[in-house]
Amino acid sequence: MYLIAGLGNPGDKYIKTRHNIGFLVIDEITKKLDTSNISNQNFNSITKKYRTNIYAKPQTFMNESGISILNIVEYYNIPNENIIIVHDDLDLPYGTIKYKIGGGHGGHNGLRSIDEHIGKDYMRIRVGIGKPEDKRDVANYVLSDFSKEEQQKIGDVIDHVISSIEPMKELDINEIKSKFTFKLS
Repeated sequence: MYLIAGLGNPGDKYIKTRHNIGFLVIDEITKKLDTSNISNQNFNSITKKYRTNIYAKPQTFMNESGISILNIVEYYNIPNENIIIVHDDLDLPYGTIKYKIGGGHGGHNGLRSIDEHIGKDYMRIRVGIGKPEDKRDVANYVLSDFSKEEQQKIGDVIDHVISSIEPMKELDINEIKSKFTFKLS
């Protein structure tokens, strides 16, 4: 069994924000599949299942994502090597997609929370959202909506992320990096 979790914040005001790219990916994947809803209040997540995949959108707010991930992982006994986390990344230009296992959280509070609860050795899909010109404006930037230009290209970014998820279950990380690292042109 695999856990594919997208990070974001719950609530209508956050739906199209940069910080919610993980939620947008999970929404798009599950829209195309015949998933079944999983109702388990301990997960504190919108959780769906399709075959051997569990899709999750933690509802704990970004800074506590690890609580939700831990509860799902423990319930289904999912090893870290079967966890894929989709998240926004300020250090990558908008539309760039990179892959890694483990590593630092880079100041991302959702990853920090996950690392504290399950460790660092899980797969990550890093989706570039760019960064603000003024570093002091990071909080406002990640919680702001994508620009009109970014919104026009977001479908391509999401589709590329989705196309890489099943291969991540079969290929090693170097093959994934080689085949799926992506940058909008």
